[in-house]
Amino acid sequence: MTEAALNSPLPSTEAVLQQGIQDGWHLGAQVYVSQHGKVIAHLAVGERRAGDPMTPDTLLLWLSAGKPITAVAVAQLVEAGALHLDDPVARHVPEFASNGKEAVTVRHLLTHTGGFSAAESLPEQPGWEETIAAICAVPADPDSPPGTVAAYQPQGSWYLLAEIVQRITRRPFPEHVREAVLLPLGMADSWIGMPLDRYLAYGPRIGTTHTTFPGPAIPHPTWDSPERCTACRPGGNARGPLSDLGHFYEGLLAGGRGVLRESTIQEFTRRHRIGLFDRTFRHVVDFGLGFLVNSRHHGPSTVPYGYGDHAGPDTFGHSGSQSSCAFADSDAGLVVAWMCNGLVGEVRHQRRQRAIHTAIYEDLGLDSPP
Repeated sequence: MTEAALNSPLPSTEAVLQQGIQDGWHLGAQVYVSQHGKVIAHLAVGERRAGDPMTPDTLLLWLSAGKPITAVAVAQLVEAGALHLDDPVARHVPEFASNGKEAVTVRHLLTHTGGFSAAESLPEQPGWEETIAAICAVPADPDSPPGTVAAYQPQGSWYLLAEIVQRITRRPFPEHVREAVLLPLGMADSWIGMPLDRYLAYGPRIGTTHTTFPGPAIPHPTWDSPERCTACRPGGNARGPLSDLGHFYEGLLAGGRGVLRESTIQEFTRRHRIGLFDRTFRHVVDFGLGFLVNSRHHGPSTVPYGYGDHAGPDTFGHSGSQSSCAFADSDAGLVVAWMCNGLVGEVRHQRRQRAIHTAIYEDLGLDSPP
């Protein structure tokens, strides 16, 4: 263990991250941990790009770890009575009813049981309106009546959820979610599609995502570009320091802080999809409404994007593809948010994610027998 790791508030965790740097799995990482609202660690290790040190205020791409932000924007409308979970999507986006999708509901979108998987193989569209039109035009899956088959959707459902929010609030989704969710929860440097002037002002604080398998680290050609940072991709384009994502979960554990009522938080973070085999993850995974709920009981050493051996059974959060995770463990009053800036392949990343979570709990003395 390096001297820096020994002096860290999370020595085993930092050692795992430093080992990943040595092994070429990532160039750098951020980790934010708090317990009962008290910040325990806000670490930045390694580099945000070659030759440029990672800093705690670097804005990193969270990928799917940002999905719960959109879920909270939806929850606010449900709480206000402007939207109901069992509303057909077509009630708010009428054109979505085409090709057999009229029975898909908002609840199905949030639990990844909508049954229109063709939306995930669409080519990238030139703009928002074209994207919504293309998703609305895809057919329903012939073997998957809504609510019966689980298949995680990285993008399609989330564009629709954001479009529903836009049509009800009559405001662009990036603007609405920033003012209704991000700023009230203290996430001042977080965005789902940032204005170009803010991108330019951040300058080198915009971190770089790398592919690190196979071969050496290569900056992703588009993900951190001005075009991608300023676009709104509600399923995978949230960006900010990991401390901001930590503030998001702190707000939920604290009862919503005026953003949501505690009863609404409990409803969205409890298990709604239980025991279904997910065709995308190739594993049984439980879901809340837009949140991944602890699924360790479905296979502690095999469940993908889990929260490790020591997290409480009701832990909720979300992970980002091969890179990031954030969650709240209400039993321990614990909030964790982290990202490694190297996409190292699924097998290696699952090993890395389990090692990070194990180390965090052990560093805090929260580990227990498996």
